[in-house]
Formats: sequence, C-alpha cells, structure tokens
Amino acid sequence: MELQWDGNPNIVLDIKTRVGVALPVQVKNIGFTGVFRLIFKPLVDEIPCFGAVCYSLREKRNLDFTLKVIGGDISAVPGVSTALEDTIRDAIEDSITWPVRKIVPIIPGDYSYLDVKPVGVLEVKLIEAKELTNKDVIGKSDPFAEMFVRPLRAKTKTSKVIDNDINPIWNEHFAFEVEDELTQHLTVRIYDDEGIQAAELIGCAQIPLTQLQPGKIKDVWLKLVKDLHVQRDRKNRGQVHVELLYCPLSTDSIFSSTFDPDFRLTSLEKALKQVTEDVGDSTSTTTPTPPAKPPSYTKKDIIFRGVLSVTIMSAENLPATDLMGKSDPFVVLTMRKSEQKCKTRVLNDTLNPVWNQTFDFVVEDGLHELLIMEVYDHDTFGKDKMGRCLLTLTRCILEGEFTESLHIEGTKSGKLNMHLKWTSQTIIKD
Repeated sequence: MELQWDGNPNIVLDIKTRVGVALPVQVKNIGFTGVFRLIFKPLVDEIPCFGAVCYSLREKRNLDFTLKVIGGDISAVPGVSTALEDTIRDAIEDSITWPVRKIVPIIPGDYSYLDVKPVGVLEVKLIEAKELTNKDVIGKSDPFAEMFVRPLRAKTKTSKVIDNDINPIWNEHFAFEVEDELTQHLTVRIYDDEGIQAAELIGCAQIPLTQLQPGKIKDVWLKLVKDLHVQRDRKNRGQVHVELLYCPLSTDSIFSSTFDPDFRLTSLEKALKQVTEDVGDSTSTTTPTPPAKPPSYTKKDIIFRGVLSVTIMSAENLPATDLMGKSDPFVVLTMRKSEQKCKTRVLNDTLNPVWNQTFDFVVEDGLHELLIMEVYDHDTFGKDKMGRCLLTLTRCILEGEFTESLHIEGTKSGKLNMHLKWTSQTIIKD
C-alpha cells in the first residue's frame, strides 16, 4: 500500500551536549511517503477473520522534518543539526522498515511470535576489487568498502582503506544477521577516501540472499554501478569480489530434508560443537552429578591451523608474450598473511602448460589467510606478469579437498587448474 503521511506534532527533545549545554529541540512538520507492507495474520474463524495486522515500511521514499531550538536557531551550533537529523532518520528506519514490523492486535491474544527474529547469519569475505574508477587527480583512489544487509548505521560494516590502488586486496571477514532471506540482500558500496572531506562514491552493487544456497559457499564478482535503482549507468566503475556463506539458525525449513542435520554449521561451528560435547563427556563420573556447563567459545577464539596442499596442474589459453607467439610460463604462489612463497618450474614455448607440481604450506590461521597465484612469462632479463588468481581457504576448510579452475585476472580467457587439500588442526586460544 502506497502511503503519504503529513503531520504537525509537537515533539520536544532534551538534547545535552558533551560540554554540558542543554538544548530543547523541537521536531515539527514530519512527513514521508513510502510503500507499506500489510500482513493479516493469523487467519481465524471469527470476524474479521484475522487476529492481528502487521505493518512495515517496505522501502523508504522520502522523509522530511524541521528541527528548531526553542528560543534560538539550531544552525548556530555547528554540527548539531546534521547529527540530530541522522539520528532521527536512523531511529525511524530502525523502528518501521522491513523486516521490522509493528503488530496491531485485532482479536486479543499473544502475537509475539510475529516479531522480527534473526533466522540466519551471512558470512561475507571481502576479497578484492579490480578496475575501480580513479577519483583522484594526482595518484590513484584510496578505496574502502561499506556493506550492510539492513541500511542502518549500527549494522553497517566498513573495511580498511587501501591507499593509492584501483585494484585493492582487502581479505576481510564480516558477519551480518539475516531476518528474512527471501527479501533481504547484501549491499556493497565502494568509496574513495578523501581524508577530512566526505568520501566519494565509486560504485555500488547488490546480491539477493535468495541466490545463496544455505551451507554452500558462493564466490562472485559484482559489477559496480552508480545507482542501484536507476539502471542507466553504462560506465565501467569496476568490480568487487566477495565470498558469501549463508548459515540458517534453524533447520526447521524446506532445506532440512535435503542436507544432513549439521548442514547449516560451518566447519568452525562444528568444531565448537565437538569441543563442547567433548568437554561435557569428560565431566562424567560414576557418581551422578549435574552436567557441567561447557565453556562458551566464539569465532575469535578459534584458530584453523593446518597444512594446505596445492597442486598446480595446468593452465589454458595463456596470452602469447614472445615474438614467436608462445610464452615460457611459471606460477608463483604466495600466502599473503604468512608471506610463504613457492614457484613452479618454467615450461618453454607453450600457452597450455602442464606442471602437476604440489606445494605444501603450513597455515597458522586459515580463516584469515589468502592464497595468491601469479602467472609469469620467463624472460632472459626478467619476467613479465600475465595475471593472477586469488583464493581464500574457506571452501578448503569446509570441504577438505576439491579441484578448481580459476580465471586468470589480467588475461582474456586464461585459466589455472589446481587441486587443493586441507589437513586441519583446529585449536582454541587460551
């Protein structure tokens, strides 16, 4: 239902600043337009045939209001007006925007089950971006990312700033609560940091959570656009690379019959479950005693230590860099966090090399590690870089072993074929 609301309430806020100055601020002339979602639930036999009505603002269209200091001008105090406006907007969005809903009982009863509740957790790994628009006149952009599932300031995650780079690598991990996987989506906004000035938007992207399979990793490149609602932007603003994993909090869904009972658990959560079960078993004695409560652990307490075996099998359709239309390719493998390095042998005069070489890396923190594979052409006087592939260890930790074919960034159609195997040693920090 599309609704326009205009009112002139008399709301007085008692604002106290950090320096101890009290400001009685009046909020007047509140008005907004938007589309509301109405839910008539539960259906009952007695008239009007539903027990309650839930209403929620599906999307914010426009919100206007006037702020006035009683007995003065609010603009006389620098920064107060903007801060108050942002706070009020956040409060309104947080209280009525979907999936939050307001419940109006029609027939007396308990309708607390209709309140919004988290149904899952979205794990997001912000890996990298490429070909970002350069916003700086001198040098290159200093990009950072903002991400959210609900557009609220308190629920928005911000990455670190990568200085002077339009092909940044972040390799950062974030987690978001999901209240309705059927309608919510992940939004990513890439900005250029301008120091003391306001950051400039480079581009934004969205992916609906309905595109994610619960318990399965989705690795995706998202194309950046200027506006998510006005699809008229054909300018190349770059792409952002993210790895997504949606984990429902309950198996009471249509997916429960498809997966094993622990499909919703990440490897980390399974490790936590096993640790708590082991602790519970170790407390049992011949004398009946109350079950000891196992210690609670969080993701920050878990370290995934193990050995990653990487087999570089072959590459396909590499670009020709020699005068004779061939290349002398080799691959350099680097663990970004631990800075371990290995490289394959050089194969002469081929665009489809076959190496079949295996390298073992001792990994101290698998959840935060990143494997970088750079393909080079060997020359007498040095080497020429063809492109690179980036790979997190999340899928390897979850699945244990798999074969993958990755596009080599920087090439037109080059692919790198590899096999990975993870031998884990999960530990808990003291």
